[in-house]
Amino acid sequence: MKDFSELIKTRRSMRQFTDEQLSSDEIRLLLRAGLIAPSSKGLHSYQFIVVEDKEKLAALSQSKQVGSDFLAGAPLAIVVLADPSVSDVWIEDASVAATHILLQAEDMGLGACWIQVRERQAANGRPTEEIVKALLGISDPLRAVCMIAVGHKGMERKPQNEDRLKWDNVTYC
Repeated sequence: MKDFSELIKTRRSMRQFTDEQLSSDEIRLLLRAGLIAPSSKGLHSYQFIVVEDKEKLAALSQSKQVGSDFLAGAPLAIVVLADPSVSDVWIEDASVAATHILLQAEDMGLGACWIQVRERQAANGRPTEEIVKALLGISDPLRAVCMIAVGHKGMERKPQNEDRLKWDNVTYC
């Protein structure tokens, strides 16, 4: 494991992947990271769908007007869902779980990128969430928060530039 300070500095959104598939052990580690994430009142309102099918990945890549096309080239997507009937903070619970997956991917040397689903639309104006739910057979009350593209890195990205940190956004009281 990387030092956490180094991990958060080097974790960058990755939108290019090699053709190499993820092993079942790698996928399990990613899912474990999501499942181990804390949640409000320990209710764990989040759920995950693992998508490896190339046709489904291609269809999902067209579910947003912008920012999802690269999913067609990823070997894997993890769709992060949550159940509003379980927790009133289902969005936050799912977001924390997704962040755990993103950090685990970086720690494993994999690339990953969050693709926003909730409150987004396809080019034809249809809600992205509606498209994702239809493609994957997801029924109510589950809500799709995001998709995470994951794969072996197909490009290099420099670590975050700490000179660009917005320290003026911090107030001490």
